[in-house]
Amino acid sequence: MATYAVGDIQGCYDELRRLLDKAGFDPVSDRLWCVGDLVNRGPDSLAALRWVKALDDRAVVVLGNHDLHLMASALIGERRGKKDTLDPILEAPDRDELIDWLRHRPLLHHSEKKGFTLIHAGLPPQWDLDQARACAREVEAVLQGPDAAGFLSEMYGDEPDQWRDDLSGIDRLRFITNCFTRLRWCDAEGRLLLHEKGGLDQPSPGALPWFEVPGRRTANARILFGHWSTIGFLNRENTWALDSGCVWGGRLTALRVRRKKSMELIELDCAGYQLPG
Repeated sequence: MATYAVGDIQGCYDELRRLLDKAGFDPVSDRLWCVGDLVNRGPDSLAALRWVKALDDRAVVVLGNHDLHLMASALIGERRGKKDTLDPILEAPDRDELIDWLRHRPLLHHSEKKGFTLIHAGLPPQWDLDQARACAREVEAVLQGPDAAGFLSEMYGDEPDQWRDDLSGIDRLRFITNCFTRLRWCDAEGRLLLHEKGGLDQPSPGALPWFEVPGRRTANARILFGHWSTIGFLNRENTWALDSGCVWGGRLTALRVRRKKSMELIELDCAGYQLPG
């Protein structure tokens, strides 16, 4: 039984299936870990969502920003963008079942057996792994509960930008959500620089990749993440970046996850798509 972690799919269903065929993925016995953003921007988010859901407990999916955006679009009609490709899901006969399944996905998955943690975007330097897991559960409980729509209507925004243990209410939930689903850059004090989106070659003054902030308390945890297509596949500081920009004409990346043996990298060149609008 093999475990493969795959980068942001974003509705690129055909590329996902071709990548997994290239890897020799067996949907009966193997396991698939997805770093989030199953949907949006690509041409077939509905097929991607249905196929991964059908894997049942053979798939682990952590939530990304586009997955949350789909939930918000479904539950409150929030911020439907001109470049979104979510209508086939929102108009599907199994829409409610798909959204309910997505609402019950985690923000963080930790495997003691494999020795890896799976997230979509990043972690602030103030959290250790136990705190990250606890914070993830706070937001997961809201998404799975009766107040999901209320939370989704207030989750958008960049403040607060720094962690404090006494954060509460929507400020606390928004900060946690922004870390797990939007974070790329911090400053040395751990403030989130959410408007920074470029690659590693020309950072703004004072900006650091979240995984290179001095004193990061998860430095000893092995973390797989996505969300950052401009850096492509990268293994640095005990982290593995897996978003290689498939939907933009880059690559779709998978990593065979092993605890002790060297990990196999599988990549597929992608043509990219002309986005709506």
